Amino acid sequence: MFFRLLMESFRRQRRRKMLAGIAILLGTTAVTAMLALATTIGDRIHKELAVYGANIVAYPQADQLEVKVGGVEIKPASSGAYLKESDLTKLKTIFWANNITGISPELALQLAVAQPGDNRLFPAKAVGYWFNHDFGSLTTGAPALHPWWRLQGDWPTPQRGGLVLGANVAKQLGVKLGDSLHLEAAPSHLGSSSATATIAGIVTTGDETDNQILLPLQDAQSIIKAPDAISRVEISARTKPEDAFARKDPDTLSPKDHEIWYCRPYANSIAFQIREAIPGAQAEQVRRVEQSEGNVLKRISGLMWLISAAALLAAGFAVSAAMATAILERRGEIGLMRSLGASKGSIAFLFYSETGLLAILAGSLGYLAGSGLAAWLGSRIFRGDGGAPEAILIPVLLPVVVALALAVAIAGSTPSIRTALRMEPSAILREGA
Repeated sequence: MFFRLLMESFRRQRRRKMLAGIAILLGTTAVTAMLALATTIGDRIHKELAVYGANIVAYPQADQLEVKVGGVEIKPASSGAYLKESDLTKLKTIFWANNITGISPELALQLAVAQPGDNRLFPAKAVGYWFNHDFGSLTTGAPALHPWWRLQGDWPTPQRGGLVLGANVAKQLGVKLGDSLHLEAAPSHLGSSSATATIAGIVTTGDETDNQILLPLQDAQSIIKAPDAISRVEISARTKPEDAFARKDPDTLSPKDHEIWYCRPYANSIAFQIREAIPGAQAEQVRRVEQSEGNVLKRISGLMWLISAAALLAAGFAVSAAMATAILERRGEIGLMRSLGASKGSIAFLFYSETGLLAILAGSLGYLAGSGLAAWLGSRIFRGDGGAPEAILIPVLLPVVVALALAVAIAGSTPSIRTALRMEPSAILREGA
């Protein structure tokens, strides 16, 4: 009898049930889309804001030493303060190694350059870089961490060698692609040598790099005869937005709090692990990049939660209105069941079963529709190439979305059900007569 009454309610009130189901469907669609996007939005924003450059930088700790003699500050010679390129493999062993998305070591040096056959030497700043270097599962280097660089020509490769000139240097020297340059290290680099390289590319960056010569890292090391030497490392990592706990000094935390801080992907905690892994390194977050990423992520996440709450609230009101109308139409049925001995609990269970069945069906459809909407929104917001949307189907969200649909449906129908149960059967039947 119970199931017959349940099915009859759907058959006789198809319009009311459809309106309530559509409200739940729309609400759960919006919630699913926001939750699905929220699971990937950190990585997406990280990729979008990669144009700002790396968010962590490491350099020799000796560069921070301050020595004063007679009130005059004396710092160590930069030519003697190096990290080791071979130590970069230790980054794969830190706790948040999988969050590192790019690495670009650098070796700065001073050069004197001239065209072959020309005795005139021009001073120039040079930097050795990785170019599309294989680092475990990553293909990384300077171009990957500086996507705003615009290259005319090709990046150097180990097979064909070559170098890249900044736009201003190329203009000053009056050279073009394919020309050769003679390179000599400045006298400050002890034991240095010279080399000749072909211009493989000319890069425009809009910053100081336009005034530099870009060399493969191994070539720069061989010119100054400092194998394995690097002067700086830029690191791009997926991080959690900085909060008050992230800014705490780890040395002042209790062992329990220190473990929590260490195991959270803050830029500060990743930098701390880099300092532990690479001997003699000082690693710090680049606040300009890190704070921009954190602020954008925080605001977008807040907007997503607001949209989700508004969608669920609207669905709850719609269910409440539909249920109130349905119960008003079924007052005679309620009065008859009460007069025949049905308890308030059994009548409430009948109405809640109708609402729950509707919520499960509409919530499941809303999960599928929301997953499709999340894929479409992701392709439109975070990709400008007009490519096909990438599917975002997260099975673990299905029970969450259905539970939310049940909660909204039950919350929306409860006031109407309670009102119906307070009615006197005799008064309801008298009205129907």
